[in-house]
Amino acid sequence: MEETFTDTNFMADGPVSDAFKSQSAASDLRSAVTEPASKTRQIAQEAGVKAQHFKQAATEKAQQFREFAGSKASDLKETAGVKAQQFKQAAGEQVEQGRVKAREAHADAEDYVRKHPTKSILTALGVGVVIGLVIRR
Repeated sequence: MEETFTDTNFMADGPVSDAFKSQSAASDLRSAVTEPASKTRQIAQEAGVKAQHFKQAATEKAQQFREFAGSKASDLKETAGVKAQQFKQAAGEQVEQGRVKAREAHADAEDYVRKHPTKSILTALGVGVVIGLVIRR
């Protein structure tokens, strides 16, 4: 007579069951160890990618700043050159006007001396005496 086993817990308490439990526990332990390590690697990779993006963005911003500063410096240089040229031209005009006035004053003084020689000599003598007295003190 043939007997059929209907007991499902037949292998639950035996040595084969303990081996399956050990393998299951070992695989659970492996997955518990490898899962955080893989998450750590993934986080490290993401951090590396974010750092690379940040570095690239910073480099681009630095380049933009360099270009902006260069253009502003060249604009400032150009403006300063124009202003310097204007000042130089204005100064040249003032010097020329001063020369013209000095020539006119010289010509007027020469005419006065020719018309009034006695007054001119006495005035020069008086001015000389006053200057001598001031220097003596």
